[in-house]
Amino acid sequence: MKNIRNTCMEFFQNEDMRKHIKDIVKPIVDLMYNEMYYYVWFVCLYHVFLIFIILVNLVLLIKLLNTKTIASSPSI
Repeated sequence: MKNIRNTCMEFFQNEDMRKHIKDIVKPIVDLMYNEMYYYVWFVCLYHVFLIFIILVNLVLLIKLLNTKTIASSPSI
């Protein structure tokens, strides 16, 4: 008795079957890509904006810490 894994392996060994499966799945994948395209770009732009904000905060924090240490150091 064959298990499911072996049956699937034999099913996909045939080049014609793989081609037919690709032909069936391709329109579905294209449709999903076209629907998700704008959301993917939105997420990418959001991450770029978020990284920019984090870097600006880091620079401001470093400047703030440097001015605090200079102002709080005793003058000789």
